[in-house]
Amino acid sequence: MKRRKFLCVLLAALLLSGCAAKANQSDISEEQGMKTIYLAGGCFWGVQKFFDQFDGVVATETGYANGPDYAPTYRDVCNSSGHAETAKIVYDESRITLTELLDYYFMVIDPRSVNRQGNDRGIQYRTGIYYTEADQLPEIDKVYSAQEEKAGVKLAVEKEPLQNFFTAEEYHQKYLDKTPGGYCHVPLDMIRWAKTADPAEYLKD
Repeated sequence: MKRRKFLCVLLAALLLSGCAAKANQSDISEEQGMKTIYLAGGCFWGVQKFFDQFDGVVATETGYANGPDYAPTYRDVCNSSGHAETAKIVYDESRITLTELLDYYFMVIDPRSVNRQGNDRGIQYRTGIYYTEADQLPEIDKVYSAQEEKAGVKLAVEKEPLQNFFTAEEYHQKYLDKTPGGYCHVPLDMIRWAKTADPAEYLKD
């Protein structure tokens, strides 16, 4: 009886600690006063790797956003579930601004392309800026308008509130760190760009 009671207590403690760890990971932006933006830019492997290089980006996570309200598998998404491959980006706005993040984002996407980035085609590869706070919208609108004027055509990039976000399978997290030779539509020189160039100088142009 005592052994059974001990095992039950141990199991409960493990479950609670696991839940706490998961909550801490998902709530990092709220707990530490950070901001979060969700960016769909084609295959999320390259998008995550690209943003991981910038000072001020404190956490990233790949997932599936703004589709039907259920957690899809990767197979579901590849079979046109309607979700977009998306990178969740948690950032410290005292070190990097949303405007800077969006300017970098437009460097690695074709904003005129519909449901395609690089060699990847399908609704899951659509581009989108998904926000969770209304006060982010003025910055988003300003960058979006400037990019649309630069392109000279209406952009295909979605700009809307985040409806849902489901974390992708573990093997998709930091995929290009685990598989350095993996395919990526984001050029390798852009993934290393912040190490070889001064992003602040770029934003002056």
